[in-house]
Amino acid sequence: MAETITFDPSTHPHRRLNPLTNEYVLVSPHRTKRPWLGQTEPPQASNLPEYDPQCYLCPGNARAGGQRNETYNNTMIFENDFAAVLPPPCPAPPPAPHPLLTTEPVHGGCDVLIFHPRHDLTLARLSVPDIERIIEEWRTVYKKRGTQEDIAYVQIFENKGAMMGCSNPHPHGQVWSLSAIPSLPGSELTNMRRYSLTDVPPSGAPRGPLGRPCMLCEYAHFEVGASSEQGRVVVKNDDWVALVPWWAIWPFEVMLLPYKRHVPSIAHLTPAEKSSFADILSKVTKRYDNLFSCSFAYSMGIHQRPVLPKEDVGLPDDQDEDNIAHLHLHFSPPLLRSASVRKFLVGFELMAEPQRDLTPEQAAARLRACSEVHYLDRDGVQE
Repeated sequence: MAETITFDPSTHPHRRLNPLTNEYVLVSPHRTKRPWLGQTEPPQASNLPEYDPQCYLCPGNARAGGQRNETYNNTMIFENDFAAVLPPPCPAPPPAPHPLLTTEPVHGGCDVLIFHPRHDLTLARLSVPDIERIIEEWRTVYKKRGTQEDIAYVQIFENKGAMMGCSNPHPHGQVWSLSAIPSLPGSELTNMRRYSLTDVPPSGAPRGPLGRPCMLCEYAHFEVGASSEQGRVVVKNDDWVALVPWWAIWPFEVMLLPYKRHVPSIAHLTPAEKSSFADILSKVTKRYDNLFSCSFAYSMGIHQRPVLPKEDVGLPDDQDEDNIAHLHLHFSPPLLRSASVRKFLVGFELMAEPQRDLTPEQAAARLRACSEVHYLDRDGVQE
């Protein structure tokens, strides 16, 4: 008679569904013990100068395109000198040579937001008031670009670290605004809309303005109520929760979202929610740096309502958009075992589906255990 084996998600391989994308991730926790003889990364520089005369983002310096920066004291935003999309008008594409070979014109604008005048700081090293100023700039550019007649989506993001393709260590992020909704947020919105039309029993989770269920309200409500010892919550405050999602792909991936009420976009945040947003961004990024005592690399992106209504007329379809979209941030960091060993999405992950070794629960426990005091401050290096 065959022995009965009890399934243990921390030991046995299994697949987890990401309801936002309707795609699976393969979890292989038994592989955490395998040795690593592959590529290692050089350490991220942590001894940068406060001002670099060669940096094209430092105050007063000339940028790569020839323009000169203001001598700014807090944040600064400017149109990207080498934008990925250009403003209209766009020429019409030639007829498709085959139905499988179509071209869709796209236009818009790309902005660069410098977080702080100091060259050597990051979000993890900024004060909470400094982060609040960044959030206010995000809100400003989201409203400005999102109310332009030809813009369909405003994507706010930050690439931190050379291993994530960041070409300049000066603290900054970008905003790309496009005439089409990009594939990833578009897939999320499609699946969130589908979920909002299902018959979800009342759970105590917040709902949108039309009273329909919100996928991320339901998910955050469940995670906050789960056992902290075995759960995926990393940190929470009065309004926000940071967690390693059930379906995480990257080893220490984090999703950050408001959980006490349904919030469609950063434009819908109250003053108190903006302050608590800055607080939790500081706590998450400090934990990241403290995990391996390094300047932790990541790509971060904000997903939310595509754009605001072009006119404030309260149309039903505007309420529908508010009911579906729920503001959330994705942190996708590549580091796996140390400051020098990263995860690669290759082989099976490129040809079949994403795969991870460390379980989300194990990753959350390690991040929870990290201090909220930055390791450089603990070592006596004060700013």
